[in-house]
Amino acid sequence: MILGDGTPKKAILTALVVGTLLTAINQGDMILSGLAPPTWKVVLTYCVPYCVTTWGAITGKRTQWYRDQGSRGPAERGKEQ
Repeated sequence: MILGDGTPKKAILTALVVGTLLTAINQGDMILSGLAPPTWKVVLTYCVPYCVTTWGAITGKRTQWYRDQGSRGPAERGKEQ
């Protein structure tokens, strides 16, 4: 579920956009003054949206999988094999 359906690509794109915006908001004054923000803060700023996007994709896929499993009657489940 983590690696399928383009989840990593979507998560990376989200992390780049949201991470950049959050870094600009939270560390922009430091960057504009010529100082480098702490590396760990910048890394976490990009990791959080990546993880949130991945978690959202996984929970959505799991929910859909459970719905699909529950929507089939016993006769239809037997046809899968």
